[in-house]
Amino acid sequence: MNRLFVAFALSASLFTIPVHAQKDGPSCTIPDRLPEPRRESPPPGEVVNIRPTQNLLALSWSPQFCKRNGEKVEHRLQCGGEAGKFGFILHGLWPDVAGKRDPAWCRPAKALPKSLIRQHFCMTPSPDLLQHEWAKHGTCATDDPERYFKAASLLYSALTFPDMDYLSRRRITVSSLTAAFASRNPGLRQDAISVKMDGQGWLQELRVCLDANMRPKVCNPEDRGAKGNRFIKIWRGGR
Repeated sequence: MNRLFVAFALSASLFTIPVHAQKDGPSCTIPDRLPEPRRESPPPGEVVNIRPTQNLLALSWSPQFCKRNGEKVEHRLQCGGEAGKFGFILHGLWPDVAGKRDPAWCRPAKALPKSLIRQHFCMTPSPDLLQHEWAKHGTCATDDPERYFKAASLLYSALTFPDMDYLSRRRITVSSLTAAFASRNPGLRQDAISVKMDGQGWLQELRVCLDANMRPKVCNPEDRGAKGNRFIKIWRGGR
């Protein structure tokens, strides 16, 4: 059984075993002092407390994010180089249902413990984003943030990413990108991977569609992202 299927099985049962996140690119350095995460309240009308039937694993392409947001002080840890240079980071593990109305903000969310933020910083190098993902999405999966991030970490750590520097120097389509991603992860089909890109055709995210047991599934129509025949550009920044 390959490591991706092991991760699917373990994350589905939310085993309480210690795991350590890894990321695409050089090792990150966790700063001695991390800022307190910003607490959020659910926006009006956005609480959707329904039972999820599937999941999405959203992987943000950090060079493109930092190209657009790197000057903002709140993103200095991810984009400023102090903690390292990041490739794909985990945007989030999102409980999902078929259709447009997904679970969100299912219960009040306390501030994440500092130890939990440090443990998963190299996977998601933003205390604010970790807090946001727990409040908006994690609370719809479990009442325990440690279990939520452990499941997300198992999935993220099991993935192997293609050579993004090589791909960024080629004229490729969305289908070429998903094929490269699937080829590095046996058992993960192209139709379980969707691509999000901006209006200028730059890669923003890859998303892996998962069923209720965290196994890859064909993405629903609303989750399929950019069409396979579209050309896509990959910003590599200073990597």
